[in-house]
Amino acid sequence: MSKIFISLSFHTSLLPLLLFIFNSKFTMVMSHNDVKNIRIADFDYPLPDERIARHPLAERDRCHLLVSLPDGEILHKSFSDLPQLLPPDSFLVCNDTRVINARIAFRKATGSRIEIFLLEPIAPEDYLLMFQSTGSCRWSCLVGNLKRWKDNPLVKELEIDGRKVTLSAYRGEPRPGNAHEIEFRWDDPELTFASIVDAAGYIPIPPYLKRDSEASDADDYQTVYARFKGSVAAPTAGLHFTSRVFDNLRERNITMLPLTLHVGAGTFQPVKSEEIGDHPMHTETFSVTRQLIGNLISAKKEGRNITAVGTTSVRTLESLPYLGAALKGGDLSLNVKQWWPYGDNCPNPPADTVDALQAIADYMDVKRIPSLTAATSIMIAPGFEWRLVDTMVTNFHQPQSTLLLLVSSFLERDFNPSKARLPHWKKMYEEALSLDYRFLSYGDACLLFPLK
Repeated sequence: MSKIFISLSFHTSLLPLLLFIFNSKFTMVMSHNDVKNIRIADFDYPLPDERIARHPLAERDRCHLLVSLPDGEILHKSFSDLPQLLPPDSFLVCNDTRVINARIAFRKATGSRIEIFLLEPIAPEDYLLMFQSTGSCRWSCLVGNLKRWKDNPLVKELEIDGRKVTLSAYRGEPRPGNAHEIEFRWDDPELTFASIVDAAGYIPIPPYLKRDSEASDADDYQTVYARFKGSVAAPTAGLHFTSRVFDNLRERNITMLPLTLHVGAGTFQPVKSEEIGDHPMHTETFSVTRQLIGNLISAKKEGRNITAVGTTSVRTLESLPYLGAALKGGDLSLNVKQWWPYGDNCPNPPADTVDALQAIADYMDVKRIPSLTAATSIMIAPGFEWRLVDTMVTNFHQPQSTLLLLVSSFLERDFNPSKARLPHWKKMYEEALSLDYRFLSYGDACLLFPLK
């Protein structure tokens, strides 16, 4: 009799644990399905054309800064106030990519204008090696007025530092996404492709600005900390920073940590499907240093605030735990897939963020590499489990964009789109519109804290 009693007591004590495990698994599956069923129409808002900023302010850090506090209160500040609004001793993670002159226009003898838009390097595949290449290189490109270009190469005469150079473009095979492989050749072997593209192309400002590139965009569309060439669009949240802001950040012991994600043209890709589960996220290449990984591990252990500047920094940071867990599980592809955070074919879901980061550090130490290059197509939407980013600096985003999904997910960790209430992101945007905030790439900024 006593044996039966002990046995029953043991199993009864396990019941709450078993229910917890069951409910956790059930919730994960439901979350996975719910995320893919999110309707992009629920992330719409009216954006009058006059609210889209066509140019930045003369003083970058004098733009408006909308601040959303953990209790939901919304403040209206100037971007120059940012250092006083961040917790002292924070880490500020910035994307130091540099926008390239990605649009190169050629004129055929017939007068037809052919424009080539550089998307991503093919050979050399590495961005740094690509811009150091001499004589020739190959890119994946979009081609405007493609039907006018048959087999003959396109030719453009350039003058670089007093030297005359002939640049030729050869049309190759089609590639995914309406792109083509294009081979570039130039007849001065001492010039790098970095020099060629600087002389031949122009800055590819966003299409929603509805104007041609201007000379001022060469400076306006770069962050003050831009270093590594490769982006076809700027990480625009960083455009507001100035040396004055960085001086004030240092006074509060707020340390900038750089990473590099080369922004692709896919950042402007509209969501055409009704539900986000049918939307393929674009893939972007990023690089992180061993020092950054070490600082992130320290921040997590010490409870220090991590502020991400822009959604590109966010995507990189939140991809790292999945990259580390994959490495720990033996997946060395260095490619974080779109739906991994929701349990879809994730090879080794990260159980602990610090352990996952340490796996990256160990991998880099074994390989003896100071930086690691990987790729991500991660989708961040309501239902996402945030692991690294505590605070976010970002701009105001386009209606029905994946970036609004990201912002909504960050603000309301328990947000349910089916609930009949105004989501916090929409409340913010409505207030900003009523106060004549400027929107999109050259517009005003937000400082976001997750709602408690």
